[in-house]
Amino acid sequence: MIKERKRRYYSISNVAEMTGLKTHILRFWEGEFSMLRPRKNRAGNRTYTERDIKIVGLIKKLLYEEKYTIQGEKKRLKEDREQINIQLSLSLDAVSKKSEMGKPEINEIRSELLKLIEMVKEL
Repeated sequence: MIKERKRRYYSISNVAEMTGLKTHILRFWEGEFSMLRPRKNRAGNRTYTERDIKIVGLIKKLLYEEKYTIQGEKKRLKEDREQINIQLSLSLDAVSKKSEMGKPEINEIRSELLKLIEMVKEL
C-alpha cells in the first residue's frame, strides 16, 4: 500500500507513486477533505509531510477498501472528530520526560498536532 519513506518532504508525484494514486486524485482530495492540506514551496509545488501521507492513506482506505462515498467519509470524519480531538489533546509533557528526542523535535511535533486539531475543527 504505502512504501517506506525516508525524507522529510515529498512531492505530489512521490506521494502518488507511494500510494498508487494518480496526482489528479490527490489534488481533488485536497479540495474535498479539509484535513489534507499539503504546504506549497516557493515554486508553488506541493510538499507533503509524513502526516499528509498518513491522511492520504486513511482517505484511500475509507474510500477504496471500506467503500465509503466521499460524502459518507466526510460525515464519518465529522462524527469521529471528538474522539480525534481527545487523542490529539493529550499532553506531550509526559512524553517529553520519557522521550529521547530533543526539545526542537517535540516542539515541531506539538506544532503539527495543534495544526491537525485546527484542521479537524474545520470539518
